[in-house]
Amino acid sequence: MKKLITTLFLVLLSNYSQGQESYSLTVNVFDLRNSNGNILFLLYNKDGSIPDEKIKNYYKKEVGTISMNSSTITFNNIPKGNYAVFILHDENKNGKIDKKFILPIEGIGFSNYQNINLTNRPNFSKASFKIDKNLSKDIKIIYK
Repeated sequence: MKKLITTLFLVLLSNYSQGQESYSLTVNVFDLRNSNGNILFLLYNKDGSIPDEKIKNYYKKEVGTISMNSSTITFNNIPKGNYAVFILHDENKNGKIDKKFILPIEGIGFSNYQNINLTNRPNFSKASFKIDKNLSKDIKIIYK
């Protein structure tokens, strides 16, 4: 009886997971000020998850290498939904946002943002976009 229940459960789980739509998201960043370090690509899927100064609230994370002042990665198996991207040009490869006073000294970028200031602070609502097909996004890196 236990084997039958386990088998039925696994079949139902398999059918459920096969029915889930998933997509890929390719993220590009160009015009980096140099090719030092690497790029942290962070994908978020919850309201209130950004800004994420401690880099702990992300859904998925990829580390990209830099070639000729640009980098590209692809997130795979992304379920349909709303997402936002945050990018850090981690020039010293320490995995955190280095700051001088309150401003980042390394480049950062968010989906749907061309600039960031006190009146245009990043948030999930403004940075998010819908994934319901395979997408490619270019993110502008911002240096202060």
